[in-house]
Amino acid sequence: MALYIILGILVLLLLFIWASFNRLVRLKNRAKEAWSDIQVQLKRRYDLIPNLVETVKGYAAHESQAFENVTKARAAAISAGSSTPAAQAQAENQLSGTLKSLFAVAEAYPDLKANQNFLELQRELQDTEDKIQAARRFYNGTVMMLNTAEQSFPGNMVASAFGFGPMDLFELSAGEAAANEPVKVQF
Repeated sequence: MALYIILGILVLLLLFIWASFNRLVRLKNRAKEAWSDIQVQLKRRYDLIPNLVETVKGYAAHESQAFENVTKARAAAISAGSSTPAAQAQAENQLSGTLKSLFAVAEAYPDLKANQNFLELQRELQDTEDKIQAARRFYNGTVMMLNTAEQSFPGNMVASAFGFGPMDLFELSAGEAAANEPVKVQF
């Protein structure tokens, strides 16, 4: 009788470990998929930016500093693509800030604001920004569930036994609070 109780406890323990491990794997794969979704939307953004810059450049040729800043920020964001979510977030926030300055420059040119190409590019970029935000929220939610499962008892024992570790959130750091402020353009 005692042997059946011990075997029952071992079977339950193995079932628990199996279920916990599979849940952690599922959450980790979902987080990787969410990160991939962010990368796809960022690639779309990177492809739109040169077209937007060229369209604005045609109207505002003497605003070269804004164009250079956007180009540099785009290059930095692209190169940060294979790094950690924190580094990618910092580069993307910098790019968002320079795009705000580009749109502020565009506001100073009434002919540009009415240009169909510019309006379409602006709409596409806004749509992409919305998709990036949605992908970031999904990624952060999935990473939060994964990290919680890895850090909560008894899942933390399974996570540490099988080498699972926490993933980084995609977030603004305290030093990047300026990204939330409006852009100031002076002529």
